[in-house]
Amino acid sequence: MRLVSYEDLKPKAIPYSKVQIWRLERDGRFPKGVPVGPQRYAWVESEIDNYIAKCVRARDEAAT
Repeated sequence: MRLVSYEDLKPKAIPYSKVQIWRLERDGRFPKGVPVGPQRYAWVESEIDNYIAKCVRARDEAAT
């Protein structure tokens, strides 16, 4: 299992601010962060990859 930091989200095309990520997490629309230190969170990379795949599937389904 690999964790990715907030900074590692941008190269994965996730440009959200920390506040926007928090809102999406709260609403169940983004994977929950894992506390890794004082006021530091990381995300499970496979969950982020699944989130991106889900966004692509939603786009494809909307096009049909």
